[in-house]
Amino acid sequence: MEVLLTGGAGFIGTAIARALLADGHTVHVFDQRPVSLPGVTSVRGDLRDPSVVADALRGVDAVCHQAAMVGLGVDFADAPAYAGANDLGTAVLLAAMARADVRRLVLAGSMVVYGEGRYHCPAHGPVPAPPRRVADLEVGRFDPRCPRCGAELTPGLVGEDAPADPRNVYAATKLHQEHLASAWARACRGTAVSLRYHNVYGPGLPRDTPYAGVAALFRSALARGRAPRVFEDGAQRRDFVHVRDVASANLAALASLDTRDPGAFRAYNVGSGEIHTVGDLASALAAAYGGPAPVVTGEFRLGDVRHITADSRRLRAELGWAPRVSFTDGMAEFAAEAAEGAEAAEAVEAAEGADAEEADAYPRN
Repeated sequence: MEVLLTGGAGFIGTAIARALLADGHTVHVFDQRPVSLPGVTSVRGDLRDPSVVADALRGVDAVCHQAAMVGLGVDFADAPAYAGANDLGTAVLLAAMARADVRRLVLAGSMVVYGEGRYHCPAHGPVPAPPRRVADLEVGRFDPRCPRCGAELTPGLVGEDAPADPRNVYAATKLHQEHLASAWARACRGTAVSLRYHNVYGPGLPRDTPYAGVAALFRSALARGRAPRVFEDGAQRRDFVHVRDVASANLAALASLDTRDPGAFRAYNVGSGEIHTVGDLASALAAAYGGPAPVVTGEFRLGDVRHITADSRRLRAELGWAPRVSFTDGMAEFAAEAAEGAEAAEAVEAAEGADAEEADAYPRN
């Protein structure tokens, strides 16, 4: 199959490109950055440019749409940039697919569309988590309470049928991408799948970027010989899924498109099925890296989600997908990559230091 992979130069996109190639597909990567992966055709451009997108779609059988502006933004002033890159970029792509009669789409969704996770009150059953209050967080009350009776809530798994509750601009654009994809499928008799990724990590995860999240931040601290700083009490529940498992989910979704009725849209959670806390993550990385041990700071950010974990049974049951990389193995691999990077950085610094000393010894006019 000829596949156009948008955002294929990124962290997740690169893993998907490798998986597509290994599965025998022809891969055309569309990105604003150059791609050095052997075996792929690189198309550089902006998704908001209709003529460039139209050219990229010639001869294509399916689109795997990973391109997006990521992160949570600094403040609401970032809204036009996010809407332009994510909403408008997706709209231009889908319009071009309609004109080119390309009817297969796999979309990179996100668990951020849910907002907070699923909660259960012993007296009132499933309830939405109320907005977090600074007064509670300042005294260490991090877990949400029932909005009706104030009782402690038990966190649970979030299924795809949970109400959407995007709580920042990025989340709103990811939900809007799904709405656009669903509308395109109905109007053009296409088939579309959205894969709602949970916390993705693995080799190649960028450090100190908006997308990276706590895994990369903790790893970056350890590589500098510093203790990972864990916010709140470290008990925030997450589902950390390896990037190779995310890539294999994309293959499964792509293979399923021809089995679906024209006009169909379906969303799937992509998670490991293992629940771990942010503290677990920091401890696992520190242990694999050889220390130092994490420090739980009690600090907080008001916009952070307390608990969000996936119910991925729909993906397993309908597409036959299953994750293969365990949390323990994945974290060991992730930490090893950081150690190799730290050694390489030390070698570069040493070489630069030697060059500087030589320059001082032989001054130039």
